[in-house]
Amino acid sequence: MKVINAVIKPFKLDEVTNALSKVGVEGLTVTEVRGFGRQKGHKQSYRGTEYAIDFVPKLLLEIVVADHLVEDVMGAVLRAARTGEIGDGKVFVSSLDEVVRIRTGEKGHSAV
Repeated sequence: MKVINAVIKPFKLDEVTNALSKVGVEGLTVTEVRGFGRQKGHKQSYRGTEYAIDFVPKLLLEIVVADHLVEDVMGAVLRAARTGEIGDGKVFVSSLDEVVRIRTGEKGHSAV
């Protein structure tokens, strides 16, 4: 099994979740996060005063999938989240050693 972490722009969430459901993803976790990369934040003005936003709001999606679904899931995220502008986000894939469902004690893929 693998865990896929995707950092995306917040307004892309509906498109990404729709694309993921089409490739067979049955569940995911979404967390509101803030950070910066090459984008380095941006400036805004409020009532005539300019101020810097150092950390840009993003969403972190955590998706656990079987190994054979990794390419499909990554492709779905990449297609749905891409705007072509700086700050579109990143996708990270890591191996997952074990999963246990707390309620039943099931382990492995059946726990997902």
